[in-house]
Amino acid sequence: MKIGFLASHNGSSLRAIVAASQAGTLAAEPRIVISNRPDAPALEFARAKGLATAVIQTLPDPEAADELLAKTLGAADVDLVVLSGYLRRLGPRTLKRFAGRVLNIHPALLPRHGGQGMYGRRVHQAVLDAGETVTGASVHIVDGEYDHGAVLAQVEVMVHHGDDAKSLEARVMAVEPRLFIDTLQRIVAGDLPLPAD
Repeated sequence: MKIGFLASHNGSSLRAIVAASQAGTLAAEPRIVISNRPDAPALEFARAKGLATAVIQTLPDPEAADELLAKTLGAADVDLVVLSGYLRRLGPRTLKRFAGRVLNIHPALLPRHGGQGMYGRRVHQAVLDAGETVTGASVHIVDGEYDHGAVLAQVEVMVHHGDDAKSLEARVMAVEPRLFIDTLQRIVAGDLPLPAD
């Protein structure tokens, strides 16, 4: 499986997936890392690992950026696109070209606490404000709405008494890489069919 990555910042899932691929525990070939930010640490990491990189900024012309993104991923011959902290909505060309083949991880148990503006520590604060005792992470298919596509896998994380958004975020982030890698391993093995299959 050939994977392309989109990352806006550090790309923690990207780093874990690349490490698993290079260690031979995940039968995947990382092909390219694309960011909307030229200063994203994910790009520096990718270059250090010998991966192709590209910067495609979504503004001021989102339609042109969408077309370029779809073409760049296509030219890299990727089978699957992984979002790793990519904070931009994908456009219709990219979504059509890779329908059912774009995965994201969200730091909550979808469908709860998803949607536009729900990312990072905001999600964990929303969990705390709702008084929930269990949260977690979800790997889902990306479609035209934020955090809306089919959920492929989830893992639960207990909310502890005295948690704040920072402490809860740290525990959820700790389980995200393993969840993403496990999900990809199941896809590669044919145990988890994607919608396009």
